[in-house]
Amino acid sequence: MAQHTLIALLQDRAGVLHRTVTLLRRRGFNIASLAVGRSEVPGISRMTLVVDATDASQVVTQLDRLVEVIGVTDVTNEKAVQRETALAKIVTSPKRLAELVDIVTEYGARVLDLSEEELIVQITDTPERVEEFIAMIRPEGLAELMRTGRLAMMRGRTPRKLEAPAHYRAQADGAPHDEEAAA
Repeated sequence: MAQHTLIALLQDRAGVLHRTVTLLRRRGFNIASLAVGRSEVPGISRMTLVVDATDASQVVTQLDRLVEVIGVTDVTNEKAVQRETALAKIVTSPKRLAELVDIVTEYGARVLDLSEEELIVQITDTPERVEEFIAMIRPEGLAELMRTGRLAMMRGRTPRKLEAPAHYRAQADGAPHDEEAAA
């Protein structure tokens, strides 16, 4: 089964994430990664979702049925920037510490905290590069690991289905809402 990366625009309201995840669970889709946050427009959230599915169009169709979903698209085979962040705590001997710091920085990771026997590092890169980094540090004494979900953004012009509707943008710009303008 293949993994597909989807980007969705959602209303930023209580319960929307729960309904989205519940819908996918009921349909038997496994969520491999999920990242949701407020977008550039108040009242709208962007979600990057990685699902295990043979046919992502089924997932897109199901999500599009939810009233709170403004738009969703599969960016798996599109030109998109995809990133993931991981924090890792590595416990080691004082003798290996300097060598590990060198290895970590060669990967483009940053040392966030350093003591005599452990370091906490952060890497932000492609999901594949983060996997590679984790595989490299695992035998070195990986004690804790925390990863974000995958983040994705399409290159070039944003497809219309991933643009916030005009009334949300107008509210963000301070323009009166349609009902206010009519009064």
